[in-house]
Amino acid sequence: MLLKSLNDLKKKTLNDRQNFACISRTSRCQHSFHDHKYVSMILQKGIPAPDFDLHATPDQKLKLTEFRGKRVILSFYPADWSPVCSDQMSLYNEMLKYFHKYNAEIMGISVDSKWSHMAFGQSRNIHFPLLADFEPKGEVSKAYGAYDEANGECHRALFVIDEKGIIQWSYLSPDGINPGADGILDALDNMPKEQNKI
Repeated sequence: MLLKSLNDLKKKTLNDRQNFACISRTSRCQHSFHDHKYVSMILQKGIPAPDFDLHATPDQKLKLTEFRGKRVILSFYPADWSPVCSDQMSLYNEMLKYFHKYNAEIMGISVDSKWSHMAFGQSRNIHFPLLADFEPKGEVSKAYGAYDEANGECHRALFVIDEKGIIQWSYLSPDGINPGADGILDALDNMPKEQNKI
């Protein structure tokens, strides 16, 4: 009986490690480490991306449908000014020329206000839109399955959307880990080659 319990414990530990390794990679894996509340809840490949109309500046809004004919990368993140979010947005800022080679535009989305985004973007010299999912709070994040109800902020989630507005790749990262850009570039590279500008 004791041996059976030990074997069960070993199996559970192995499964937990595999699940944690799975979600820690910047890969296409969507499974989750349930003990850390990361569940496969975000919208998946093949689903039309929900449209939105969000402030990019205090006096300008952007709609997803305005970008038909281009690829779009959506990066949901928890909060302006936090260390991980700052590093992630700064990385994507440096990657802009590579995204543009794939006819792709990137947008950051969090529940911070348009004023916070403006100050944060200026402080970090960000050259892509930071959209305010501020009011109704988290409405767009919820539509993508990327809202953290417990903390009232976005999860750290990535989406690559094709020229017709269909999600081609999505990834849910642990909130405290920068997912980097490898998964995004892989997703863009795996889309139809004839549409790439590389």
